Amino acid sequence: MPTLREEISRRRTFAIISHPDAGKTTLTEKFLLYGGAIAQAGVVKGKKNSRAATSDWMEIEKQRGISVTSSVMQFQYEGFCINILDTPGHQDFSEDTYRTLMAADSAVMVIDGAKGVEPQTRKLFKVCAMRHIPIFTFINKMDRETKDPFDLLDEVERELGIETYAMNWPIGCGKDFQGVYDREKAELLFFSGVNGKSRADKLEVDLYDPKVAELLGSEQKARQLIDDVELLSAGREMDAQAVENGQLSPVFFGSALTNFGIEPFLEAFLKLTPPPLPRTADCGVIDTFDPDFSAFVFKIQANMNKAHRDRLAFMRICSGKFTRDAEYFHVQGNKKMRLSQPQQLMAAEREIVDEAYAGDVIGVFDPGIFAIGDTITVPGKKFTFSGIPTFAPEHFSRVSAKDSMKRKQFVKGTEQIAQEGAIQIFKLPNSGMEEVIVGVVGVLQLEVFQYRMKNEYGVELRMETLPYEEIRVIDEYPGDLSDLNLGSDAELLEDYRGRNLMVFSSYWAIDFTCRRNPGLKVSEIVVQEG
Repeated sequence: MPTLREEISRRRTFAIISHPDAGKTTLTEKFLLYGGAIAQAGVVKGKKNSRAATSDWMEIEKQRGISVTSSVMQFQYEGFCINILDTPGHQDFSEDTYRTLMAADSAVMVIDGAKGVEPQTRKLFKVCAMRHIPIFTFINKMDRETKDPFDLLDEVERELGIETYAMNWPIGCGKDFQGVYDREKAELLFFSGVNGKSRADKLEVDLYDPKVAELLGSEQKARQLIDDVELLSAGREMDAQAVENGQLSPVFFGSALTNFGIEPFLEAFLKLTPPPLPRTADCGVIDTFDPDFSAFVFKIQANMNKAHRDRLAFMRICSGKFTRDAEYFHVQGNKKMRLSQPQQLMAAEREIVDEAYAGDVIGVFDPGIFAIGDTITVPGKKFTFSGIPTFAPEHFSRVSAKDSMKRKQFVKGTEQIAQEGAIQIFKLPNSGMEEVIVGVVGVLQLEVFQYRMKNEYGVELRMETLPYEEIRVIDEYPGDLSDLNLGSDAELLEDYRGRNLMVFSSYWAIDFTCRRNPGLKVSEIVVQEG
């Protein structure tokens, strides 16, 4: 029987991040393929009758070929137990991604070789940098025409402010892309078998073997490859400590679509990426190998399974071992509880687990008691892990049910989706929940909200876009808030906690409203960073 330390030490928990369409979900699938978790990969935007990607489970994701929720998957590979957090690349869902990054110990940044560093990559990279976690770079789509590999390395360093070390080097690109040169093993890996649905075959050849020119089709190409590799050798050395501190990013080249370069990446990545890291709580640092279980909720998701109207709270285990049916303590709820139906997931496929260890992510049935950021410990231990980011909404819509007979479903649906953190709900003071104001960070979230309300709760919505862009908390006002002198560019709201807030149509409308109402003081909704 492996010991607690051995079980935790073989865990690797990482998030995959990228700009939309850089090939992140395809890469996730290929990891599962190589891990033996799936037998055949389905291309994300495949034909109507072919398979959708394993990690895109929501109907809207399969239709659009984009990921809008973070998926959690576990598989075994070469003695490691790997937890992959696949995040939505679409910018409107960056909140979900930020939260998911709080649960990861390292990140794989996927970059499209033709496009280089894109806006969303920069944004997500900042969060990883904030947490000082190791960041590995996979430059994807080498099977298409791409930028020069040296230029790509330079761009990552310049745009993201992190040093790079190329772990391998591409052999050609576009239709000439044949594999990679593995710098650590000092050998060329030529791949073949292009359907991308099963593992690529590989041929290992020495860089200076005369056969290389034959394989590449010309002496000139072979010479160029040797020059590139020798030029790389004159650059910086590999430094594992700098990788661990998030100061140096190991870079790999490959093609997730054809599977070229996936296996060497997975093997080198697992050697370099850390086992579960200790976490900071209000009582100090919690050691991963502490036998007492502790975890925090980083995501809540309703209706993952159409057949069961359910809600799951996803927890990242930070220390010790989880045992099914043991008694645990919910710190924020201040009560003891058993975590029912603990599950591990492969996107929407689930299996009940009897035990899990630090580094693992489990989903537990949530009857409506958990909130994002909650801490679960063993009875007798009371501490909370540091906060998970919340963001101020930038788009607002007035929402009500088209059919007033569906009030109950409307209230349930808006509340559940709000508890997942995808939307924020507000209402007018002294009014009920028949009509709410929904706030989101990105417009696509409103579409997904409307789609889910209809599909999951059977409620068609009436939605009216509001002209507001800014939201502020009211800190002080000497009089009664109902007497505020407001123009058409401001409105008074309250949130589910009963806080008084105001929304404004522009930045200057805030100043204008405060001048019109002497003594009114407002402040920004703080982004809490964990």
